Amino acid sequence: MKLIGAVGLFTLIASLAVVGSRATQPILPDPLAAGWNGVPVCEKLHEDSDHRILRCTFPPTVGHERHYHKRNFGYAIVGGRMRITDSNGTREVDLATGSSFASDGVVWHEVVNIGDSTVVYLIVEPK
Repeated sequence: MKLIGAVGLFTLIASLAVVGSRATQPILPDPLAAGWNGVPVCEKLHEDSDHRILRCTFPPTVGHERHYHKRNFGYAIVGGRMRITDSNGTREVDLATGSSFASDGVVWHEVVNIGDSTVVYLIVEPK
């Protein structure tokens, strides 16, 4: 029988902890897979070895179910008023047409268009 050294034992315990924590956390979709009431809201415009570009469209009262984001850059083609819920709570934001944002990633969030016009934005995800 081979004995596991301290480093090996630590690695085994850490691996089991990760597996155990994943079992209790739901696996969330990425922004392309997430939709609203079973209907996709984002479409892939382009993907290559360097990045993926999505266009997401939200008519009034349409949102994006709970999902995660990798690091990304966003650009508002058509802005509007959105309600965002994440681990920090719920807030309402006015996304101006032509505005942009950058994110190091989001563990989870969900959004809904609470305005009276369709919101459209691009998400650029580096790989």
